[in-house]
Amino acid sequence: MPADSPADPPLLRPATLAVTAGRPSPEPDQPFNEPLTMASTYVAGGDREYGRYGNPTWTAFEEALGALEGGRALSFATGMAAVSTVLDLVGHEGLVVAPRHAYQGSIVALGDLEARGRIRARLVDVTDTPAFAAACADAALVWLESPTNPALEVADLPALIAAAHDAGAHAVVDNTFATPVLQRPLELGADIVVHSATKYLGGHSDLLLGALVTRDDELHGVLKGRRDLVGATPGTLEAWLALRGLRTLPLRMERACVNAAELARRLEGHPAVAEVRYPGFGAIVAPVLAGGELAGDLLSRQTRLWVHATSLGGVESTLERRRRWRTEAATIPQGLVRLSVGIEDVEDLWADLEQSLDRLVTERPDTAG
Repeated sequence: MPADSPADPPLLRPATLAVTAGRPSPEPDQPFNEPLTMASTYVAGGDREYGRYGNPTWTAFEEALGALEGGRALSFATGMAAVSTVLDLVGHEGLVVAPRHAYQGSIVALGDLEARGRIRARLVDVTDTPAFAAACADAALVWLESPTNPALEVADLPALIAAAHDAGAHAVVDNTFATPVLQRPLELGADIVVHSATKYLGGHSDLLLGALVTRDDELHGVLKGRRDLVGATPGTLEAWLALRGLRTLPLRMERACVNAAELARRLEGHPAVAEVRYPGFGAIVAPVLAGGELAGDLLSRQTRLWVHATSLGGVESTLERRRRWRTEAATIPQGLVRLSVGIEDVEDLWADLEQSLDRLVTERPDTAG
């Protein structure tokens, strides 16, 4: 290399990328942050032309998320808009193999498409790697989650991605729970990574947004074409808020994961808890209560700091008994409560959980569930 040529830029770690990626060029009088661009129409002659095809605020968020995941990102109106766009890749009556336990929006979407004769769906236990791999033999698309929602099962992603590719199928990984801070599926061979940016990426329970990330330029173009055609585009404010939330993702995940690990440890020893599901990483913990359905419902009503809510991934801690939803898999225990652990002081979180769990033991709700 000539002496006066610039060296290659250093490879940046996730905490640095989260802060630096997707910013305007550092020139005099430039803002630090990409501003909100509220525009439906652009002057002709450039790449955008019209508001459905692009927006500088979306682009900034996409650049930052793409840098974190190691690919090219596209933002969508919601996580389900992103999911539906991926499922649109499957041809008529093509087979989609997916975990039997997964995000309910994805499972319901698969069921709806199958009921209308659009695709075929096969749901398999993702922890049984040989069985899942065998089920992929004639698949057009393989859908993966790890950890799964809400069972918190961990999949052998490299093996199952390889099985998908052996079948000539696209391998898709929903990385919402792990986030790129803990797991980068593209590096494991995945073709597409899915995010509900509503959750950890945004991190403040104040937006709806979805995202897809891929390394394949042709596939990126196909996905963008579908987004543009059906109009599944994000709001500008939502993209701006998601980018602002992304800046603190590594810090938030670090604190929430430490809290989750400590709560999982303490829950193991409580007499009201029959089982604790925790994969050893991430910020979701799922205790299964000995009192079943009734105990789960009581716990959700008796906490003061923990908020009963169906979403997750915010700075605040939330909890929910998952089988209250009729679409949840029958193999999920009635007493499983999904805890989305936030960034509060862990002693306060435990004190609130403990007082409610203690009441379950004292008042002894029906344990037949």
